[in-house]
Formats: sequence, structure tokens, C-alpha cells
Amino acid sequence: MINDIILTMKPLYTQEEFNSSKSRDKLQLQCHQCNAVFTLMKKRIQDSLNPKAKSSGKFCSKLCSNIAQRNKQIVFCKNCNTKFQKDLHRIKNTKNNFCSKSCAGTYNNKHKTHGTRRSKLEIWLEEKLTNHYPNLEIHFNKKDTIESELDIYIPSLSLAIELNGIFHYEPIFGPKKLNQIQTNDISKSKACIDKEIDLCTIDTSGQKYFKESTSLIFLDIITNIISKR
Repeated sequence: MINDIILTMKPLYTQEEFNSSKSRDKLQLQCHQCNAVFTLMKKRIQDSLNPKAKSSGKFCSKLCSNIAQRNKQIVFCKNCNTKFQKDLHRIKNTKNNFCSKSCAGTYNNKHKTHGTRRSKLEIWLEEKLTNHYPNLEIHFNKKDTIESELDIYIPSLSLAIELNGIFHYEPIFGPKKLNQIQTNDISKSKACIDKEIDLCTIDTSGQKYFKESTSLIFLDIITNIISKR
């Protein structure tokens, strides 16, 4: 009997447990749709083998049953762990599941292993600072120090510098995204304190478009900070 049951449901009990249980005893199964663990009485499990049975014993709820019939599946957002529905063909074609573009961007930026999305200002400052301090080890946009990206980090000075554009202060991509960015900023600050790194934040939101003439002020601020160390 249990071999037939396995074809229609995912039992989390042994053959011995099934045989020794009473008809009203509850046995654990796993939902085909969301993988949640749920229980059914032995009698209902046996009844579900009937082709005319209303319940197949495959699903933990009517919601999961309905979703399965619509070729959807319940998944959990890789970034915020929110539960949502996703088309089966999309699940097969994507490595991770995200409930929104905002969560996808946040997760991918935090876990990227190569390449960075850098502003023209950051690239320009790297060139200028590298030329200005040829004997000073300066890391740009690396994550290995606090497991989160620092725009500028100078190990010998225990100094980090963040260049915060308008996305750190205004909800350009919505309140949820702004909250995620600001939460990440707070986490960076705490991580730097734990590592005894002085973190200086420079507000660059006033620069709407990159121009070398308007970027010189940020270069001056950084060189002044370094000169005082």
C-alpha cells in the first residue's frame, strides 16, 4: 500500500510507522507545492488513494492545490524571504527567486563576485587618487574587508570613504528600495566600527551629472581627509 501512496504524495514516515498507526493517528507529509510539512490522519491518506477522492494528499492547503493547477509554484524570495507565486517555466530558467526587481538588485549587488556598477565620479576619483598617492595602498569598491563594498578603503590609515549619491537620500526607486539602501549603510557603519575603521561619508547627491569641474570639490575633500591622518 505504501508504494501506491508514494506515487501521489510525499510521506515523511516509514512503512513501520504507517502499519502501526491507528486510523485517526496523524502522519507527516511534505507538500508537493511549497515543501511545507503537514499532517493527515491515516484514514484520510488511505481515502486519498481512491481516484474519486476530493483530496490527493499532495498539498498542505487549497491554495497550494490551486497554484499547482495554474502551473505556478510557491517560492521564497532569496533576498527578503517573502513567499510568493511564480510560473514554473520561470523557475526553471532562473537560478534564484526574487519577489521584486528591488530585491534582485539588492541581493546581486551584495553577492556579486566580479564587476561593479560604478559611477563616472568613482572611476574618475580612482584615477586621480592613484596618481596623487602612488605609494599609498588604496582599495576601490572591494568587499573583502567588511564583507560589504566600500567605495574607498586605505588599510594603512584604517580609513574608509563612502560616496553617497541621491539614491541614499531620496526614494528614486521607491520607499522600499530607499529603506534597503539606508539599512545597508547602517550595517556598513557598524561593521567599520567593529573593525576599528574610520568611515567618512561624502554626500555627492548635489552632482546630477558628472563633470570634472564639479568633481574637484570631492577630490579636495578626500585629499584633505587623508592629509589629516
